[in-house]
Amino acid sequence: MSDATLLTVGIGDIHGRFHRVQEWLGALESSLARSVDLAFAVGDVEAFVRADDHLRKAAKRSMPAEFVDYVHGTRTPKFPLYFIGGNNEDFETLHNVQEGGELAPGMHYLGRVGVRTFRGLRVGFLSGIFAPRFYEQPLAEPRSKDTAKQAGYFRKAEVEFLWNAPGVDLLLTHEWPRGLFRSPHATEGPSPRPWMGNKLTRELAGRVQPKWLLCGHSHMPWAATMRHSARAPLTHVACLDQAARPEAALFWVEWKGREPQRAGWGTSGAVAWERGQIWEADRAPLAQLPASLPEEPPEE
Repeated sequence: MSDATLLTVGIGDIHGRFHRVQEWLGALESSLARSVDLAFAVGDVEAFVRADDHLRKAAKRSMPAEFVDYVHGTRTPKFPLYFIGGNNEDFETLHNVQEGGELAPGMHYLGRVGVRTFRGLRVGFLSGIFAPRFYEQPLAEPRSKDTAKQAGYFRKAEVEFLWNAPGVDLLLTHEWPRGLFRSPHATEGPSPRPWMGNKLTRELAGRVQPKWLLCGHSHMPWAATMRHSARAPLTHVACLDQAARPEAALFWVEWKGREPQRAGWGTSGAVAWERGQIWEADRAPLAQLPASLPEEPPEE
């Protein structure tokens, strides 16, 4: 690969597994024989800055409080990480840096919503998931269990901010856009249900029309292409699994200028897509999920 290109890496829900993610990025560099330029995580990173908060509040409380190692400086990340928020986070800390900030050396929270330019690449992002009851309510300070949960929902003003964002190349969201159904190219494994994802992320992608959209939340790898209109550019979507196995949770894209050239899953360096090729469900790793997913959405 040419050094004139930019290599971005998307990482699925980390859920506190920061050390292995650093190892995966190193393995990918070795496989591709080039540097990782930018690493982005799509929410549910669970960057608890205090060990006792991790042990009390993390989704996977039995895991060591790894993020604290970076806060205290006992570990230094070789690969800086930029992340958005999901619906499982250290919301008390993130509330004080809603426009983004560095929580530990090399560990950057992008913020609740925004657009940033990295080496010429325009990256848009929206933290959280959709909860209809709270969509138009103001964001409350997360002082209780209930208000902390509500901090994991995006708000109408945040979505509308991105509606008018010009020239987004890469869009990061936590929750899928709704409507990523089984492709005729796919032949095996579980497929998304119609309720998976949300309509507002779908509408947002249709307005912004990024070249790539990366998302997580559902702990299922998936590949799909969104076709907005006859003349609009396509949006390729990569849904990432939680950070349990790199072949489903890590996704890289090589860019030349602001145009994506090729992409792949995991740390092997194998190319799953090149510019001009079809991007559908058969390009994703087989999901390790029960063959039968719920027909109805879970209660929010």
